Amino acid sequence: MTAGIIINPVAGARRRPTADVAVRRAQAALRRCSVDGEVCVTEQRGNARALARSMIAGGARTVVAWGGDGTINEVAAEVAAAGATLGVVPGGSGNGFARGLGLERRAEAALRTAISGSVRAIDTGSIDGRLFVNVAGIGFDAHMAAVFNRLSRRGAPAYFRAGVRELRSYRAATYTVRTPDETFTMPAFLVAVANCREYGNGALIAPGARPDDGLLELVCIPARRLPWLLCQSFRLFAGTIDRLPGIRRVSGTAIELAADRPLAFHVDGEVYAGGRCLRVRVDGSSLRVRVPGGPETGPTIVAAGSDRRPTGPVQA
Repeated sequence: MTAGIIINPVAGARRRPTADVAVRRAQAALRRCSVDGEVCVTEQRGNARALARSMIAGGARTVVAWGGDGTINEVAAEVAAAGATLGVVPGGSGNGFARGLGLERRAEAALRTAISGSVRAIDTGSIDGRLFVNVAGIGFDAHMAAVFNRLSRRGAPAYFRAGVRELRSYRAATYTVRTPDETFTMPAFLVAVANCREYGNGALIAPGARPDDGLLELVCIPARRLPWLLCQSFRLFAGTIDRLPGIRRVSGTAIELAADRPLAFHVDGEVYAGGRCLRVRVDGSSLRVRVPGGPETGPTIVAAGSDRRPTGPVQA
């Protein structure tokens, strides 16, 4: 087996293809690419990781995640650990990671790229030892991830309605952020740690984040009253969140987050319970992912003796 495709049949909005339709599309894509592969469907949360591990043990060097950021996270953890290659077919409600890498939205085109596209080395992050490929966070960020996971309907409208409802009762906490270069304490509405730029649906939480620069970008949104937060929410979609009054931004390879109470946190939308101190770090060029582009793209050439890291696609 050369490739495996893992489909989450319940990811995304209501108008997603049925599991049977998705399986047939995936099998057809493998045939078109002349690739020997296996197609599996997840049955519950956490199943994608076990399926990826099994596929890699069976010889798959590319494992494709067809689903949202949570499914991608599960597969990426196994792929990165094994030194294999990740393929992505956007199937979630926001698709922040896929949008950040410029992946196609149509399933047929995305499948072709996921199976046989160029390979790009990107960074991953970890918080409290849990890997993330897109965005992690605490505060309202993690609170809303937990709320969103319970919603019966998905998509931007449902998320916005739930967000306004939760904002009325949410109380911000005070966090201390430590890096090798600085320490600061502030009451914050949320603290996001970004490897890529957006949550999904065009909401840019860290416009300056890049997935292959060897850094994570931390964004602290100050605690403010509800009317102010609602008035400033347009900045998420305008790409100007970094101009928000009172915002704090830090880029680094190692960051520590602390509070006077245990911290819930999320990694790519999946929520976990943590302690009063969370350690965040980046693992540079630790994940190989397939992106659009053929052989003509070519690898990024690094001159002998240069310490500049490749940032473009490289061939598998």
